Amino acid sequence: MRYAAARLGYGFLLLAGVSILSFLLADLSPGDAAAEMRLNPRISPGAVAALRVRYGLDRPLPVRYVRWLRSVASGELGWSVAYGAPVGPLLWRRAGNTLVLAVTAMALAWLVAVPAGVWAAARQGSWVDRLGLAASAVLLAVSELVLALLGLAVAARTGLLPAGGMASLDYDALGGWERARDLAAHLALPAVVLALSAFPVVLRHVRAAVAEALESPFVQAARGHGIPRRRLLWRHALPAAAKPLVSLLGLSIAGLLSGSVLVEVVLSWPGLGPLLLQAILARDLHVVVGAILLSSVFLVLGNLVADLLLYWVDPRVRGA
Repeated sequence: MRYAAARLGYGFLLLAGVSILSFLLADLSPGDAAAEMRLNPRISPGAVAALRVRYGLDRPLPVRYVRWLRSVASGELGWSVAYGAPVGPLLWRRAGNTLVLAVTAMALAWLVAVPAGVWAAARQGSWVDRLGLAASAVLLAVSELVLALLGLAVAARTGLLPAGGMASLDYDALGGWERARDLAAHLALPAVVLALSAFPVVLRHVRAAVAEALESPFVQAARGHGIPRRRLLWRHALPAAAKPLVSLLGLSIAGLLSGSVLVEVVLSWPGLGPLLLQAILARDLHVVVGAILLSSVFLVLGNLVADLLLYWVDPRVRGA
């Protein structure tokens, strides 16, 4: 409990720093939500000035930050100028969509990368191992944006998967099983694209960790006792390599969250990415800060899970 409480304390400090920096950087950027309205001749300067007063845009930065903290305590997370509504309800549904996409992509990447990495570590130097390393290097060099565009082009040409969105137009008229199948079909493309961006990193780490474990004395001794190769890999080498892979879990969550912004925008997945982009273009400060803060919450929770798993598998952490 003390270990978890300490990690949560670090997480709260991180979130406080993220919120302060977000407000500061947004304040340093030119213009605000009312700047675009000044260019519209149909909106009078008086209406723009009244809007600035209504949303507190005329107040100093510390005052606006304190007011925002009070709204966070009530669950509103500030007020959106563009939508004319509290930020919290705007974010919760989008955050759930982003979480579904990120968790699905992470599960796909790890379910494929772990067996492939163990298999490659058992065949170091073979042509299959070299081919896998070359393919992972190519995937590492390709950005999420390029992968998303390629996936969109393939889906548009073949028609095998929906080319965007989260549901079909007749989603409300479908039954329970048809709705689940429709959601899975729309989720498949962005999840695969996002998993492809995370796959090479996980593959290389699994391969390196298992290869190092195979050279350890206890695995060599187990091999000398005639333990079958498959059991040696999965029952001895892979558990010994679990410690660095657990640490990688938290980092992979951060990478998926950052990459999901581009994937969601290109493939029209209604997550935090499109909402954040629209808020940045509209200079909607509270929506921008809320989306960044919520992404940071996901990152902190993911790292907390990884830290607790590491605490469970590594006795050295428990003794620290």
